[in-house]
Amino acid sequence: MLQLLSPTISYPSPLFHLTSHPFPPKPHFCSTHRLSFYLPPKMASFSGFLAKSQMGMTAGGGGGGDSANGFSSLMDYVGKGGLDVGDDLLVLLYHIQFACKRIAALVASPFNSALGKHSALTGATSGAAASDRDKPKPLDIVANEIILSSLRNSGKVSVMASEEDDAPIWINDDGPFVVVLDPLDGSRNIDASIPTGTIFGVYNRLKELDNQPTEEKALLNSLQSGTKLVAAGYVLYSSATILCASFGSGTHAFTLDHSTGDFILTHPSIRIPPRGQIYSVNDARYFDWPEGLRQYIDTVRQGKGKFPKKYSARYICSLVADFHRTVLYGGIAMNPRDHLRLVYEANPLSYLAEQAGGKGSDGKSRILSIQPVKLHQRLPLFLGSLEDIDELESYGDVQQKVNPGNNGSVTAKCAVITMSTVMVNCERQ
Repeated sequence: MLQLLSPTISYPSPLFHLTSHPFPPKPHFCSTHRLSFYLPPKMASFSGFLAKSQMGMTAGGGGGGDSANGFSSLMDYVGKGGLDVGDDLLVLLYHIQFACKRIAALVASPFNSALGKHSALTGATSGAAASDRDKPKPLDIVANEIILSSLRNSGKVSVMASEEDDAPIWINDDGPFVVVLDPLDGSRNIDASIPTGTIFGVYNRLKELDNQPTEEKALLNSLQSGTKLVAAGYVLYSSATILCASFGSGTHAFTLDHSTGDFILTHPSIRIPPRGQIYSVNDARYFDWPEGLRQYIDTVRQGKGKFPKKYSARYICSLVADFHRTVLYGGIAMNPRDHLRLVYEANPLSYLAEQAGGKGSDGKSRILSIQPVKLHQRLPLFLGSLEDIDELESYGDVQQKVNPGNNGSVTAKCAVITMSTVMVNCERQ
């Protein structure tokens, strides 16, 4: 009789066990009848193979890492043998990437849908969201707790400011860094298996504020201009888990190798093409757009713009996914209405775009030059190829003023104002 013995595999629970490891042990099978053992063969790192075959010795020669194999892990690349970002930032990055591996496992878990039915989570957050924040979803809350736990454990963070919290959280008086983040952007797409992501930015703590009250110094540290960012990145949870980051010397992307648990350098020194042929926006809002934006879109998709080729529309409705495609292929990813957050979405992504030779704009001004005045401040956002965004800005009025959520009331008010104006003009005539 063939008897197979298999140890229990401990998967990370999306509900409670936030300390479990994101990479469960591989099963070992034993046949007592034949006294033989089945051990799964150690698979070669496929992402490492791709890095070697596509990049040759680029990473090994220019960024640290395993020169013998021709590829580099994230920690090797940013460590002393590579970019040498400093010990403190290296420790912080280690804890951020570890948290993101756990979120990747959570997003891919067949049990994550159970979170929506868990009253302890949904009940705790119902009605808690401020008017300038989206209502948090259970997966958002868990992802937020995962990252907060990692930042606490790092010992390198004084303040964490998150989309999921009304106010910044003071963590450590001695932490040299401030971290702003959106822990799980696009979480409403998870049930449809559409890509999601984490966005983060890192600032130095403002030591001149150390004597201020805790709440005040936490907020002021979080409201630094994007020009003061020392690092930023996003993690894309899709067919692959990709961490794209910049530390002030270019933008680099690393792909998670699930066989080893390492992020492997696969896209060193990314450069956004100066022109693309893709625009990414919700076309369903076309009639809510201002004249300048409609004219720009009509022009480029007919191939009548400064770049004489017809543009195509590609829209995922997931900010990280749309931006990642734009970084690789060029073009523009945009949301023309006051919807995306300056502090923890627009600033980090604009920093990455500029480090890759692209641009981030609100349609009029450089994103990184805008001084935040509140934590959850919203604004229009246009990201992508430098020449494409310059051409877009030349059309002038590209910021959407109509809020689709209040479309009926806004339309009605506009109609009343228009009719009143017509009546006054008629009486004058």
